[in-house]
Amino acid sequence: MFSARLRAAPGAVKARAFKLALAAVRASGLLPKSIPDGRGDEAELARRPPQAQVIVYFADTVNGLYQLRPWYDALRALHKVHRLVIIGTDSRAVKAIRREARLPAHTISHYSTIDSILARSPVRLALYVNHNAANFSLLAFTRLVHVSIMHGDSDKVVSVSGQTKAYDFTFVAGQAAIDRLEAHLPRFDARARCVIIGRPQVGAQVGPQRGAGTRADDARADAAAGTAGTAAPGPGAGTGRGAGAGAAASGAGGRRTVLYAPTWEGGTDSAGYSSLAEFGRRIAEALTADRRFRLIYRAHPLTGTRLAAFADADAEVRRVVTAAAKADPAAGHRVSRGGPAAADLAQADMLVTDVSSLAIDFLVSGRPLTITAPPNQRAVAAPTRLLELTPRLGEAEIGRVGDFLADLAERDPAREARAALTEYYLGDTRPGAATKAFIEACGRMIALAEADAQAEADAQAEADAQAEAEVDA
Repeated sequence: MFSARLRAAPGAVKARAFKLALAAVRASGLLPKSIPDGRGDEAELARRPPQAQVIVYFADTVNGLYQLRPWYDALRALHKVHRLVIIGTDSRAVKAIRREARLPAHTISHYSTIDSILARSPVRLALYVNHNAANFSLLAFTRLVHVSIMHGDSDKVVSVSGQTKAYDFTFVAGQAAIDRLEAHLPRFDARARCVIIGRPQVGAQVGPQRGAGTRADDARADAAAGTAGTAAPGPGAGTGRGAGAGAAASGAGGRRTVLYAPTWEGGTDSAGYSSLAEFGRRIAEALTADRRFRLIYRAHPLTGTRLAAFADADAEVRRVVTAAAKADPAAGHRVSRGGPAAADLAQADMLVTDVSSLAIDFLVSGRPLTITAPPNQRAVAAPTRLLELTPRLGEAEIGRVGDFLADLAERDPAREARAALTEYYLGDTRPGAATKAFIEACGRMIALAEADAQAEADAQAEADAQAEAEVDA
């Protein structure tokens, strides 16, 4: 036996050395941003488990923070009513969340930690902003009500993913999401398991219509300051009911501000809606050379993370826009620094985007938009009424994109139809209404979980009493 242990020792030493090396790499912060570093807060959580009613589970890295960031404001409002904690699996992402969201956040590295947290905390509700496969670590626990809130509503295939079935409920912006799920997700009772709450993230666009010159002044101020960034959100870009709000040209020279915001290449070919690699440079060159337009370019945060061609295209568009901005600072062309999408949407007279949530969020502005026809023929959309009525920008239109957009701005034939769809897609867009609905819906989910827990406790008490009576008999 001793000799067997001796022979096994080198393997054990190697395993131990590997673990130590892995720990060193994790501690160094040199792991790729796409890989969770597994540096958990187990010791702190063992001493002080979070006394929260809600867990927001974010099993992703810093690359996926764009999915959580749009919810910060609504989560802060929820935290005031129902205490919450954000649980992540990557310490770098959690560090950023603490700084940005100003909410309690912890990292876990072991599945067993979840069990420990739930055993010593009053958690009743779990919220998820994506369909990360690692969500199943928390979905395994039946004492919680599990709710998908996702990070946007769109006609992408992810919006009708079969993974939706894993959650007890799904919070959606409007009736359009329910209809989409009913049409494209067999054996899922969308009407029973979806809760309409509106879209808290469009609040920065809702409000009194801003003057046309304001967007131009903001763009020129950015250019004059030498920045390529997003102007701060203003009081709003319209209510979705302002007739012809997007048709009027902005500012001196009559330039219309066009926001070109392509999505990323997608995780699969069926989700490859991006126009960037095929159309991006041509759109940027045409619009920056056309004195009728001012161009804002906003890239998706994941652009180029899967396919190098999209990283190259993104860099090329940035070079085109930056060069145009330097050549003619008064034109106001710029590259967005990112930040809340609502800030860029609020600056735009019209939107050029792909099949994505930005098209739906822009409905509230009442301004013209076009959605590209995906150059990738394998891309699959889950079509709804917005795609049917919105002018599409494809290969045939790219050669005359300036005239195409100018005509769209002047005539905007789908304006009234889009306005009629705003509530259908986005629910109640009055300021604060969606956040209030979100908090109230979370309260109902917590009450449901507590009722389940009470019913389970009552059933156990009855079973114990019956067992005791049988022993006495």
